[in-house]
Amino acid sequence: MSNIRRRTAAPVRAKLSVAYFSVLESYENYARISVAEQRGRSLVGVLLWSYYSRSTNLRQFIMAMEIAYSTCPHDCPSTCLLEVEKLSDTEIGRIHGAKDNDYTAGVVCAKVARYAERVHHPDRLTVPLRRVGEKGVGIEAFEEIAWDEALDEIVARFEAIKAEFGSEAIWPYHFAGTMGWVMRDGLDRFRHAYRTSRQHSTICTTLPDSGWNAGHGTKHGNDPREMAESDLIVVWGGNPVSTQVNVMTHISKARKDRGAKLVVIDVYETPTVQAADYAYLIRPGTDGALATALMHIMFRDGYADRAYMAEFADVPGELEEHVADKTPEWAAQITGLSTHQIEELAALYGETDRAFLRIGYGFARSRNGAVNMHAVTCLPVVTGKWVHKGAGALYGNAGMYPVDPSLVMGLDVRDKLVRELDMCRLGSILLGHEEDLKGGPPVKAMLIQNTNPAVVCPDQNKVHEGFMRDDLFMVVHEQFMTETAEFADIVLPATMFLEHHDMYTGGGHVYFSVTKPVIEAPGECRSNHDVMCELAGRLGLDHPGFKMSAWEMIEETCRMSGLPDAETLWQHHWLDCSLGEEEMHFRNGYGHPDKKFRFKPDWAAMGPDFKGMPSLPGYYANIDMASDKHPFRMVAAPARNYLNSSFTETLTSKKREGRPTIKLHPDDLVAIGVEHGGVVRVGNDLGEIELHAMSFGGLQRGVVVVESVWPNKAHIKGQGINALISADPGKPRGGGVFHDTAVWVKAS
Repeated sequence: MSNIRRRTAAPVRAKLSVAYFSVLESYENYARISVAEQRGRSLVGVLLWSYYSRSTNLRQFIMAMEIAYSTCPHDCPSTCLLEVEKLSDTEIGRIHGAKDNDYTAGVVCAKVARYAERVHHPDRLTVPLRRVGEKGVGIEAFEEIAWDEALDEIVARFEAIKAEFGSEAIWPYHFAGTMGWVMRDGLDRFRHAYRTSRQHSTICTTLPDSGWNAGHGTKHGNDPREMAESDLIVVWGGNPVSTQVNVMTHISKARKDRGAKLVVIDVYETPTVQAADYAYLIRPGTDGALATALMHIMFRDGYADRAYMAEFADVPGELEEHVADKTPEWAAQITGLSTHQIEELAALYGETDRAFLRIGYGFARSRNGAVNMHAVTCLPVVTGKWVHKGAGALYGNAGMYPVDPSLVMGLDVRDKLVRELDMCRLGSILLGHEEDLKGGPPVKAMLIQNTNPAVVCPDQNKVHEGFMRDDLFMVVHEQFMTETAEFADIVLPATMFLEHHDMYTGGGHVYFSVTKPVIEAPGECRSNHDVMCELAGRLGLDHPGFKMSAWEMIEETCRMSGLPDAETLWQHHWLDCSLGEEEMHFRNGYGHPDKKFRFKPDWAAMGPDFKGMPSLPGYYANIDMASDKHPFRMVAAPARNYLNSSFTETLTSKKREGRPTIKLHPDDLVAIGVEHGGVVRVGNDLGEIELHAMSFGGLQRGVVVVESVWPNKAHIKGQGINALISADPGKPRGGGVFHDTAVWVKAS
């Protein structure tokens, strides 16, 4: 069976009928749109451009169009399975969710649907560059160089730094700009083989992982497809309408087929809140208090399943005694909800057997995030929901996949005695803070892939100051001239996911997939894997992974993991790795040695910074509290049309987002003397930025929301929101605290 199939005429006609209205609305605009922009707009735009610029017979063009399968690589739990309109060996059209996959179910977010805007963007990097001007200026400060010249210069500088300061003075730095195993994690193989500084990857999931694993002993939850069989879905701390649209597919099915109700718990009125049957807007960082009060009511009102807890939990008696005084009145004072709202939510959840908790990352990105996550995940255990189909909880399923990462990551040559640097502490590390450097040498060189720390990293002013160091040699392998790339000495052009081989797992679903290139890479772009192999060869690094092609590495990893062979996996598009209903529901016990869920977690086993953490679920008041000096609690939530700092370069995403704004309650806006649309200054001890104010009734007073991550340059004074975000590590083992910031807001 071929992985690329021909699109038949009927589906194309159906797609064209949908797109007909787009033609009516925008026909006049096409004459004024550049060719590059046309290619990224829509299928209709592609067809019109092809027809009129090439004189191609439209019918022949439609019949010849191919549909290729791929997987979305971006940092989102869904990792959607895709169908890609392949127009030629170098061009794509629209991207769709794979219709034959029962999780993606033909749905994909709008930003990925128009991925042609990124692939064919006129500003895409296609040749290696060397900086000849000032740092942080832009592409005009660079000149073109040959690949061999660039690689030789990198190797020479790395070796000189190693000779003078040791290999730990070099810090490869990466994250999840791609979720593909080969292209993301090959940098780890390089760092282990070259004995550079290791990376403690804290910017995203460390806090929620700690909270979930503390209770469950393993990182998997229920199968997300079971949401379609639920009678109540509780989305807690997530906004899937904007960030994980496939979740809404299954929620919609449950609502249509079963009359299911959607409950959303968040800190402001998101598009998901707007779609909810019941919504509860709480103060940031207070989720643990709400969860504990709900447990109080479960025990009080007879919703607690004592038989289930006796079999599957560690200390149900201690928990019941602990929550006896955690009343709705107590939680109302902390969360800002009314006692009626808390009682209502408890009744909804307690009375519904098939209640599914879909837990997001948002509420765990606080200093108390791990405690909050653990408290919320206690609820289906207290009530015994796990015994029912369509019930239980899901945060992520990354731990269930049988993928052996040792070859890709070079774990066989990893030395745990080599220092590990916290990626969120980047600014302090670059500025030479002794504690952050772990007693080792200063960082003199960086090799950055798959992330844009000049924009996304906390304590941004320190990051920029560090990047400006004259003695810091930086290499950035990127698709665009990002703000991080502007600080680099060498910039290498990178492929996109449709241009290389890779393999994927999805934390938000149960599928493993293998992909091949759909189109050729433009210009001289090279993949992460190819660059690592080239550098390793020049440095004399002896590891079998550097002698393999990306496809050979996928083949060998599949063999080592006991998976079907790579070609078979590619031919079949995806592999269902679900553990089955019994195991996904923990009916045979949880992941701890005694098979019991931990109401009383061993925080010391989760990380070294555990002192002060509560022994039982509750409200851990270690957050950045509002004060007279900083009266507002700020959340830096994801923007709908951006994915972290990706898609901020595409025309449609920028147009739909408009400009950076701060959402304030109307009464707060009046109190500071600013009208809707006016400019405000927002600041704390870390910095100050300016934003346009938005009057917004969908949050509590004293709470402000900035939807990000916008480029710094998009802001009024060129400084983005992460200038105000602390790099303080969350307990017990670090983690970014992007939603835990106290600020002042003043009229500009």
